[in-house]
Order: sequence, then structure tokens, then C-alpha cells
Amino acid sequence: MAEIFKDERKREYLNAEGADKPLRSPIPDITVRRVRAYRKQRLVDQVIAHDCGAILLYDPINIRYATDVSNMQVWMLHHASHYVVLGADGHATAFEYAGSEHLARRLETVDEARTARKWYYTNAGSRIAERVEAWAAEVVDLLRRHGGGNMRLACDKLEPAGAAALERLGVTLVEGQRLTMTARAIKSDDEIELMRWTIRVCEAGMARMYETSQPGRTENEIWAELHFENARSGGEWLETRLLAAGQRTNPWFQECSDAVCRAGDMLSFDTDMIGPYGYCADLSRSWTIGHIRQSPRQRRDYAAAVEQILHNVSVLKAGMSFAEFAERCWRIPERYQPCRYGLAFHGVGLADEWPSVPNYLDFANAYPGRLEKNMTVCVESLIGEENGPECIKLETQVLITEAGAERLDSFPFEMI
Repeated sequence: MAEIFKDERKREYLNAEGADKPLRSPIPDITVRRVRAYRKQRLVDQVIAHDCGAILLYDPINIRYATDVSNMQVWMLHHASHYVVLGADGHATAFEYAGSEHLARRLETVDEARTARKWYYTNAGSRIAERVEAWAAEVVDLLRRHGGGNMRLACDKLEPAGAAALERLGVTLVEGQRLTMTARAIKSDDEIELMRWTIRVCEAGMARMYETSQPGRTENEIWAELHFENARSGGEWLETRLLAAGQRTNPWFQECSDAVCRAGDMLSFDTDMIGPYGYCADLSRSWTIGHIRQSPRQRRDYAAAVEQILHNVSVLKAGMSFAEFAERCWRIPERYQPCRYGLAFHGVGLADEWPSVPNYLDFANAYPGRLEKNMTVCVESLIGEENGPECIKLETQVLITEAGAERLDSFPFEMI
């Protein structure tokens, strides 16, 4: 790649073996196996704690958490051909798209793999009622065999016809997202190791983005560098397309486009990257196109964003309530309040997770909760003025410890 880095610290994030080569994970298989066992047991513990006989999982992220089956996850988000019944006894039955059952059978977390019964409209059409009854009977049979006689079934996502069919067979449905989010919130040390590797890949992608952030490039071209590094290094997908330059950064949440970037424009982005092992690297940075010196206004806004991030990271620690954080977090200057980000921080793991904690200005609508050791969260900042020229977007990913918050990413902010 061309020698155009203005900040030499960022060059270090490219592959030391050469920017033309993918990153290769050094993590041994035994670590991944320990992660699988830990996650499955965390969810079983929640099933038992909530007095359920089993949990029915349809969300591909929750299925990944419980079993590590990663079959066509994005496609499965809108084609319900992939589900798992996890009993209170730990028995996991994975229902897979016809012809792909072998993907589940090779995992030690899966005790039994069967072919999924598809009763959503695209596949079943006018035969939904017929097919859903057969599906429900099979689920209830597993509940009876692996739930110890308990007919309470937790479920993370389920369409009305399925819920009604289960209830007709004597099942009491329990809202299951509480179980899955509670389980996913606390990471093992091995999970943190996998997350650090995903962040390493993400930061290599950001280094490529930094290098190609030159006048004449489109937003899409710059964004593609992150996709490229993630895909070739074993990553999976990007959940959003949040990258914009110049005036398109304000208001925020404009997806990247074929807009051509100009010298001096502020480029802002949010990675939302599902990387190797399925873990999320959710990082945001901003810098100028062409890496030219920031204008006085850009420097002022950038400094405020850095201050917000560093202050809020500094107050986080295990045992802190969300309300206590709201009292101690950074106070947003009035001129930036209309464009503030909706969240102060949120959980992160295999994707964005519980909790979601708003800024103090919006805390009246927050729910109670408390930070715990080995939670991982992303701390957010969005700085800009209403109808102003640009917004600065920064975000960092941290591990909650008893001593405070440890940053997991290290890709440098801009020098002001």
C-alpha cells in the first residue's frame, strides 16, 4: 500500500507480516472449546434460575452463544430455518436448514441435530397451520424429556402462530431475552481473549481506512477497506454502514454512499463489526480527509469528544449502579446537547447487548441496573451542533473490573 501515513502510530496496526496478508489468529482451539462450554452453561443456569424446563432460541446470535453454530446467520435473521431447544438438563437439540445438519453435529455443544421444520409464510404459504402443529409437537416432546416435567418454556423470538400452538399443548411461555442477555453479559477470560483478537482485526481494518482516506475517494470505497480486512482475516459481517464525511456527518446516522470526500472534510464512522469467532468490535473514530490539520472548530469539537470518552471511561467500575454513573458522567455543553448520542454506553459481546444506558439528560427513561465484573461495554460520544457543519463520532470498548474500566482498543485518537 502507498506510503501516505501522517500518523505513524496507526501504521503499526497493519499486519506486521505485510499489509497484503490477512491476520492469522494465534488462539488455540482449546480456548474456543472452553468458551463454548462456559457460554452454554451460563444459559443453562439462567433456564434453571427462572424455573423453566427449557429455552427455545430463534435469534441466530443467541444460538451462536449457546452452541457456536454459525450457519448462515444473517440469512437466518429473516428465514426461520434454524432454532435450538436447550433443556434445563443441558441437552441441546439444534434444528438446522435441510442439508446443513452436519454443521451442528461436529460441535461438542450440540447433543442432537435435526432438520428444521419451516412454517414461516415464504416456505409454508397456506399450510402454516398444518406445519406449525407438527413443529410444536416436536418442541413440546423435547421440553418434556429434558425439562424435568416443567412445562415453562422460555423463548427469545417467536411468531404468533408458534406461540399459540405451544400454548394449546399446555406450554407456559416465558420471555426469554432476559435469560439470554443476563447470560451473555458476563464474559469469561477466554471470551475476552477472543474479543481482543476481533478488535485487533478491526484496528487493522481501520488502519487501511485511514490510509485510503484521501480526497477523491468515495465513502463506500473507504468503508470497503474494513469489510476487506474483516473478511480475509476470518471475520463475518458489519451490522451497519455508518460512515460519512463532511456535512453528511451532521445529522448523524447517514449510511455511507458514493459521495466523494474532499480534503479537510471530517470523516466519522462506527465499525459495528462482527469479526472472528463472532465477537463484535464496536469502535468509532473521526479524522480529516487527507489528514490535514483540523480547523479551529474541528479541534474544539474533537477535544470535547475525547474529553467525554476519557471522563466516562474513568468513572466506570464494577458495582456502580447506572444511576450513579448518570450522576458522575461528563456534562455535555449546551451547544452540543441537541446532537448528543442517545446512549452513554451499552453492552457488547457477540453483538450489541444489554445494558443500554442513556446519557444523564435522558436518564429519566432508563431502567435500573448495576455494572458487574467482566462485563464489556462500549462508551459513546457524538459531538456536533444542531445545523452545524460536522459531527465527531468516537467510541471505545472496555472491560469492567473492580479497579475500573480497561480499554480493549488502542487505535489512536487524532492529535489535536
